[in-house]
Amino acid sequence: MLKDLEAVIGYKFHNISLLQNALTHSSYANERWHNSLLSNERLEFLGDSVLGMLVAEYLYRNFPNRPEGELTRMRADMVCEQTLAAAANRIGLGQHLLLGHGEEQGGGRTRSSILADAMESVIAASFLDGGMEAALQIVRTFIFVEVPVTKLHNADYKTQLQEMVQQKKNQVLSYELVGQSGPDHDKKFDVKVTLNGSVVGFGSGSSKKRAEQDAARAAIEKLFPEQK
Repeated sequence: MLKDLEAVIGYKFHNISLLQNALTHSSYANERWHNSLLSNERLEFLGDSVLGMLVAEYLYRNFPNRPEGELTRMRADMVCEQTLAAAANRIGLGQHLLLGHGEEQGGGRTRSSILADAMESVIAASFLDGGMEAALQIVRTFIFVEVPVTKLHNADYKTQLQEMVQQKKNQVLSYELVGQSGPDHDKKFDVKVTLNGSVVGFGSGSSKKRAEQDAARAAIEKLFPEQK
C-alpha cells in the first residue's frame, strides 16, 4: 500500500516509518496509543516551514519583477488549505490515511483540512528522509503546478492586516491561542489578535492557522471598516 503511494509521489523512502507517521492522524494516535505525539502533527509543523521556504525561493527566482507584498500573497495562495488539499487529492493521499473511528465515520478522508495537513506532513517526512532535494521533488511536482500568476484564490487576512497596520510606525501585532475544544476529529481553536497590546479581533477555526486567519479578518473589519 505504501509502495503504491511512493510510486505516485515519485520518491522511495529509506525510512518508511517516516511516511507512516506522516499518514497518522491524531484521532488514530489517540485511539490506538493514547498519545497525540505519535501523530503527524509535529511533521505538519515542520512541513509548513519547509514548504514555505521552497515556495518563497521559487517565487523569488521566477518572478523577479513582482514586489515583496505580491510575492507574499502568491506564497500564501500556494501553501493554503485549498492548494494543499488539491495536491493531496492528486496523489490519492486520503485513502492512505490512518484515522480514528470517529474521524473515519465523519468523512475525514475527504476533509480538506486533514488532507492539507497530511500533505505538509509528507513533505516534512521526505525532507527528514532525503533532505531538501527530496522535499523539493515532491513540491515541484505537486505544488508548483498551482502558481497563482494572476488571480489569487486565497484570502490571506494575516498578511493584509500586517500591511495595513504597518502604514504607521512601531505597530506590533500578536496572535494568542485562548482556547480549544471538541473531540480529536472535530477540534475547534480560538485565537485573539492584539495590536500594541489591545485586543482587536477574535477568531475560530479547525486549526490554529485557520483561527488566526479568522481573527485577522475580524480585526480588519473592526479597524478598517471601509475595506470590507
